[in-house]
Amino acid sequence: MEAASVLISSSTSSFSLTHMLLSSYTSKPHVRFIFNSLSKCTAGSRLLFSSNHSVQRFSLIRPSALTFEETVDTFSVQPKIDKSGRFCSPRAARELALMTIYAACLEGSDPVRFFEKRLNIRREPGYEFDKEWLMKYNHMSFGGPPVKTETVEEADELLKADENDSEIEAEVLSAPPKLVYSKLILRFTQKLLVAVEEKWDSHVLVINKVAPNNWKNEPAGRILELSILHLAMSEISVLGTRHQIVINEAVDLAKRFCDGSAPRIVNGCLRTFVKDLEIAKDARVNQSVFT
Repeated sequence: MEAASVLISSSTSSFSLTHMLLSSYTSKPHVRFIFNSLSKCTAGSRLLFSSNHSVQRFSLIRPSALTFEETVDTFSVQPKIDKSGRFCSPRAARELALMTIYAACLEGSDPVRFFEKRLNIRREPGYEFDKEWLMKYNHMSFGGPPVKTETVEEADELLKADENDSEIEAEVLSAPPKLVYSKLILRFTQKLLVAVEEKWDSHVLVINKVAPNNWKNEPAGRILELSILHLAMSEISVLGTRHQIVINEAVDLAKRFCDGSAPRIVNGCLRTFVKDLEIAKDARVNQSVFT
C-alpha cells in the first residue's frame, strides 16, 4: 500500500516521518505510541500559559468540564483487563488497528503484514514490561476545553499527572502486542485490518466523496482522521458491526487522537456513508423485486 493512498489521492507527494507524527495540524498533546519503524512522538505539553506571564493563572486542556480535584481523578480510569492481565475490550482492538494503519501508511507498507511483523518481532535483550501500566492506561482520555487553576502548584500537579499519563501511554503502545492484548483482541484487530485492506481502494473513492475539502487539500496532515474513516467504514461494510456502535467508537478515537472539529466531521462522514449504503441496499432490493 502506498503511503499516499490513505491521503485520498495517489498523486500526493511523499512526506517525512518526522513531520507526520499524528497530525501536523493538531493542537492536542501527542500520544507517544512507538513502533519499531517509527520515530518517537514527543508529547506536547497541555499547559497553556497566559500571554501575561505575571498573572498567576494557568489553563490546562483537560477531558471535560470538571473541578480541579475531579480532573486529577480522571487519570485513574481503568481499562478492561482479562484474567491474563491483558486488554480485552473491543476499544483496545480498534485503537491498535488505528495505530497499525497509521504506521503502515507512514512506512508505505501493507497494514496486515505490518501487524504480523510487529506481532513476531523479537524483544530486545533485558526488556521488561510492567503490567501495572495496563491498569493505569486510560482508553477514554480525551482532550477538552481549558481548565483554570488558581495557583502554580495546581497547574504543576495537573501537568505532572499529564506527563505521567503520556509516559504510561508510550510504554503501553510501544510494547510487544502479545504482552498487552489478549489473543481474542489480537484476532479481532487482524480481522479489522484485513477488512481495511479488502475495501481500501473502494473506500478511497468514498472518502474522496464525503470528506471536507480542507481534509482533501491537506491530506498529509490528516492521516489519522482518514485512517479512522477507513477503519470504521470497513468494520461496517465487511464485519457487519452495527453502525451505531462503530460510529460512536470512531468519534471517540477522533476525540482521543485528533483535534478540533475532527470528531464532528468523522461523525458526519460516517453517517453519510451509512445512508448511502442503505440507499444502495434498497435499490438492490427493489431491482430484485422487479426482475
